[in-house]
Amino acid sequence: MESSRLPRVLIVGAGFGGLALARALRKEPVEVLLVDQNNYHQFQPLLYQVATAGLEPEEIAHAVRDILQGETNMRFRMGTVVNVDRPSKRVILEDGEALWYDYLVLAAGATTNYFGVEGAQRHGFGLKTVEEAIALRSHIIQRFEDADQHPNHIPDGALTFVVVGGGPTGVEMAGALRELFEMVLAADYPDLDVDLARVVLVEATDRLLGGFHEDSSANAEETLRQRGVEVRLNERVVDANAEAVELANGEVIPAHTLVWAAGIKAHPLAKALNVEQTGGGRLVVEADLRLPGEDAVFIIGDLAGSVDEQGELLPQVAPVAMQGGEHVAQQILRLQGGQATEAFQYRDKGMMATIGRHAAVAEIRLGKEVRTKGVIAWIMWLGLHLIMLIGFRNRLQVLVNWVWNYFTYDRSARLIMGDRRTAPKDRSVEPVVPEPTPEPELA
Repeated sequence: MESSRLPRVLIVGAGFGGLALARALRKEPVEVLLVDQNNYHQFQPLLYQVATAGLEPEEIAHAVRDILQGETNMRFRMGTVVNVDRPSKRVILEDGEALWYDYLVLAAGATTNYFGVEGAQRHGFGLKTVEEAIALRSHIIQRFEDADQHPNHIPDGALTFVVVGGGPTGVEMAGALRELFEMVLAADYPDLDVDLARVVLVEATDRLLGGFHEDSSANAEETLRQRGVEVRLNERVVDANAEAVELANGEVIPAHTLVWAAGIKAHPLAKALNVEQTGGGRLVVEADLRLPGEDAVFIIGDLAGSVDEQGELLPQVAPVAMQGGEHVAQQILRLQGGQATEAFQYRDKGMMATIGRHAAVAEIRLGKEVRTKGVIAWIMWLGLHLIMLIGFRNRLQVLVNWVWNYFTYDRSARLIMGDRRTAPKDRSVEPVVPEPTPEPELA
C-alpha cells in the first residue's frame, strides 16, 4: 500500500467520530484505512437497554466491514493500536505490526473512570462496551435466580442495585432497572416479592443531569423517585466489595450489584503518546483539532481535549465526535489543496435523557432553546435514537422490539450468558476461557 499515489488517512476507532470521518471521505481522492480492536461499531447510548434485557447486542452493533462495503477507497483492519511512531508516520499494533499513514486521526474514545476507587473497579460493572452490557445483564438475572432460591439473601443485598453517576447513563439505567423489575421480572418470579428489589442512584453533586437545565434535572429526580428509585445526592462511593457499597458519609449499603456510570477517561492510547493531556486524560489539541506540533495528526471525539469559545472542555458525547469527524475530513482536503486549516466550532443542538416509559427530558437548541419533558420528550428520544442507529436492519429490529415491549410489557433477552461473577454465597461458576480467534489479514 505504500506505493499508492493516494494519501492514506488512517483512522483509529470505529466509533461515532471515526465513522463520521470515514463517510465524509468516501468519494474523495484519499485512501481510508479504519482500524479498530473490534470488528463492529457499537451504539453506546443504548447499551443500558442491552444490560436491562430490552435489546440484544446485535441490534445495537453493526459490522464495520458491512458499513464500508461498496466504498472503493476504504479498508478495515481489526487490531489494537498501542502507540504511534510520529517521526516515521507509523501506528504500532498490539501484535507489533506497524501501519503507515499520511494523515492520522485518533478517535479511540474513552474508558470507564473509577476515580481511584479500587473496590468499584474490581467489583463494579462499567457500561462502555457490548461485553460489559452482556455481563451486567447476566449478573442482574442471576441475582434474581439466587434470590428466588435463597430469599434469605435479600436483606443482605441480593436484590439491591447501586448505580453510581447521575448523568444520562446513570439516570437511564436506574429507570430501566425499575421497569425491568416491575413489568417483567415480577411475572417471571411469582414466588419472589420483587417489591423488595432496590435501585439506589448515587450522585456526587447536588442534582442529576448536571449538563441540563435545573428544571430538567428536577423533573428527572422527581420521576425517578416516583418510580421507586432511591436518589442519593451529594454522596460519593469510597469503597465496594461483592456484598456492599460504602459511601463517604460512612453508610454501608448491602448490595451485590454495583453499576458504575460516574465518568469516563481517555483511552489508554492517550497516555502512550507521551504528549500534553488535560481533564480526564484527554489530549490537548489545536483549534483545528490537530495535535500540537504535528501537521498530519488529528484528535477527535472523547480522546480530544477540544474547547468551546469560553475555553471550557466540550462534552464527551456523540454529536461532538461526529461533528469533529466531519470537520477533520474538511481539513484534510484543505491541506491536500494547499489551503490553511480552520478552527473547529461545535454546534450544540441540544440533549436528551429518558427516565423510562412515557418519561424523558429534552432540551433542543436551534436558535432558541426549547425544553420539554414527559411523553413528547420520550417520543423525541425514541425517534432520534432510531435515526442515529447504523443500518436499516438494526433500526427495524430495535423498532420492533420497542413496539413489542411497549404493548406486551415483555422483554425477550432475559438470558444468562457467560456470567463470570459469582454470588457471595451458594453459587460458583467456573470461568470459561474463549478460544483465541486468528486476526484477519489487512483487506
